[in-house]
Amino acid sequence: MSYIKERLYLFELNPPRVLAMGFMGLIFLGSILLNLPIASADGNSIGLLDALFTSASAVCVTGLIVVNTATHWSLFGQGIILLLIQIGGLGIMTMATMVALIMGKKISLKERLIIKEQMNQETMSGMVRLILYVLAMTFSIEAVGAVLLSFDFIPEYGVAKGIWFSVFHSVSAFCNAGFDITGNSFMSYADSPITILTLSVLIIVGGTGFAVLNDLAKHRRWVRLSLHTKLVVTMSLILLVIGTVFFFILEYSNPSTIGQMPFWEKLSSAFFASVVPRTAGFNSIDTAALRESSVFLTIILMFIGGSPGSTAGGVKTATIGVVLMATISIIRGEKDIEVYEKRLNQETVFKSLAIVTVGMGMIVLISFLLTITESKNFLDILFEATSAFATVGLSRGITSELTIIGKIIIIGTMYAGRVGPLTMAYAIGYNKKHKRYRYSEGHISVG
Repeated sequence: MSYIKERLYLFELNPPRVLAMGFMGLIFLGSILLNLPIASADGNSIGLLDALFTSASAVCVTGLIVVNTATHWSLFGQGIILLLIQIGGLGIMTMATMVALIMGKKISLKERLIIKEQMNQETMSGMVRLILYVLAMTFSIEAVGAVLLSFDFIPEYGVAKGIWFSVFHSVSAFCNAGFDITGNSFMSYADSPITILTLSVLIIVGGTGFAVLNDLAKHRRWVRLSLHTKLVVTMSLILLVIGTVFFFILEYSNPSTIGQMPFWEKLSSAFFASVVPRTAGFNSIDTAALRESSVFLTIILMFIGGSPGSTAGGVKTATIGVVLMATISIIRGEKDIEVYEKRLNQETVFKSLAIVTVGMGMIVLISFLLTITESKNFLDILFEATSAFATVGLSRGITSELTIIGKIIIIGTMYAGRVGPLTMAYAIGYNKKHKRYRYSEGHISVG
């Protein structure tokens, strides 16, 4: 009995576990609603597994689908998906805090700790104020995005349907979800600068991180920005430029993608192809028709993903930035890791290395398991596994053809990717008992 009590004590609901369980609960609730006959356009239940897959994809803001969102789901079903995307994108505690504040309830210390974990903040100072800022910013940006998208959607679909399409895709883009109700993503809008540019800005802003957006809005001048903001902005710009240039060069003569397009349309499509792997999941060109070099580049961009504290997935830009700077410092033989005249502490470096290691390990494991369960091309499997882990939603067309076991594996991968690899590790391996001693230092030859 004492052993059981000890294990229960060690399994206390720390913030990582609360977040993990919160997302899990929302996924199961969403699957129940999507499994209702009223959620399907034909009035027939989709089945629990496919409902669970869709719910997990929406809550984890991934965008991988087993049925066409535009044709299979009724207006009720699409509405449930949109609600799950919004809650999943903002986070469980953000929405719970909004409800609590509306009802006039106070936010407890433990709730503030959970918010701190969800928002990836260093301190608990100003947590409620940050949540209010996040909510105001999110709804304002999504509203502006919907208005801009309506210039294309209303003339094409009429007022009521056009507004619904505008709102749905604005929320889906800002939350980096990648769900669309056009039927073929945005392949028919490749020549529309309003739609492509609006979606690109929504995806980039949503994947930048609320703390960074707050810092940019408050300080504006580069010298006054925090180190975190500078690193995120630098890495984001580098990835966008590199991605655009390489997609443009690699796909320039590919007749199945951008080869037949006018120059400026090629450039905008290459830019969009560089933006969406930041975990948005839309596409204006056929992903299945990309050259293998472009597919591999997309996998790299998906793995990196967006920025900490944002609606995006992946191991995050700041994490990769820290690992790169640490590598450069080691190569140069420097004792300290310096970024923009600031020194990084060891804990940040170790945490970044752990995130990258766990992330790569998960993708390798998931890819290996899918090679056993699925009879597909390995590059397509690696693409699918990375897309699920980084909550991107891009696919080479194999999602709907996955076996039952394959779907379950992808569901688990999307869930782990949204919660975060390190948060999942903390949730599973957290132990309140810490050693009060240290072993003597040993030496291992590496490299």
